Amino acid sequence: MLDQIKLFAMSIQEGAEAARADVMPRELVGPEGVFTKVSNTLLLVIGLISVVMLIYGGFRYIISGGDNKKVTDAKNTILYAIIGLIISLLAYAIVNFVIAAITGQNLEIK
Repeated sequence: MLDQIKLFAMSIQEGAEAARADVMPRELVGPEGVFTKVSNTLLLVIGLISVVMLIYGGFRYIISGGDNKKVTDAKNTILYAIIGLIISLLAYAIVNFVIAAITGQNLEIK
């Protein structure tokens, strides 16, 4: 009976540590945390897509041949790509600021 009580006396954190495999990360948030890595990777992908769309809009502008509709569409593509790039940079800064505020650590920009 005493062994059963000791088994249930384990805290949630101790249970999580006992169930954690060797290759699993210890932290969810923080500089090496899972959340930080996933959010930074997603924001990197969004930033790369914005850069690719910026290049695509520039290419569309070059081959528009002076057609007003094509020029307007190309300018809109460039504008939206720049807006997307700005939003992804701001999101990166906000996510890292919030993570630093939660963990009380200073995160370095990588």
